[in-house]
Amino acid sequence: MIITGNSPHPNSRLRERSPAAKDRARISPPPPTASSSPPRMDSCSRPLLRRRRILFPLFALGLLCLFLFSSSHDLLGLPPALQGLRRVSPASIAALMRPSVDEIHGLLYYVVHQNEALANDAPDPTRPLHLSAYADGDLAPTPDWPARVKHLNAEAPLIVFSKTYCGYSKRAKELLARYELVPPPKIIEVDLREDGDFIKAVLTRLTGRNTFPNVILRGKSIGGSDDIVAMHKNGHLRQLFEKAGLKVLAEHKEEDN
Repeated sequence: MIITGNSPHPNSRLRERSPAAKDRARISPPPPTASSSPPRMDSCSRPLLRRRRILFPLFALGLLCLFLFSSSHDLLGLPPALQGLRRVSPASIAALMRPSVDEIHGLLYYVVHQNEALANDAPDPTRPLHLSAYADGDLAPTPDWPARVKHLNAEAPLIVFSKTYCGYSKRAKELLARYELVPPPKIIEVDLREDGDFIKAVLTRLTGRNTFPNVILRGKSIGGSDDIVAMHKNGHLRQLFEKAGLKVLAEHKEEDN
């Protein structure tokens, strides 16, 4: 086949473009290069994202468990241990500051302030007793025991349960007398009381001592005759008295046995 010079070349259609096609070619953006690619996240931030992806589900799971196992489902409320703080008042704060009252305080207050013996129909002294057991003959309908304990510690912080015929009791009383304590020790001669057996049973249960003397300092037993003699010799007895708020006007040292 002979092609003349006037005949169009077969590929001339590819070479010739319309003006619109040329405009589109000018306007079309250049192909993306490596420099124009979107920024990649550096390797340092990847562990942080991983931790967040792990912690958020765990946190959501914890909230779900708290909601499911909460009895009230009140997630915005205070914990049960702190719910009482909503009703805090000066009276409740004062109640918290008051001294605690144990059964031994009831016994001590009774033997110091009541002349008569405990009732013959008193409960079993080998078992814990309510403070009302020591309010026999008290005219107050509801005794203020914290106030009584405070008064007792100021009036008679040192109480000695003794027996008149006991040599160990005599030795302890003589040693304590040498200290010239203020206030002086309150001596309870158990063998002279009708409720002596009751007192002994209660003291045995509360202090672990079933012998006399039994020296009680601010509601705590500090022992018997041998114990206070040993503390006297090493100088601890004076420190114990002063720490409890007693004044020691005189002290005799190791030679006083």
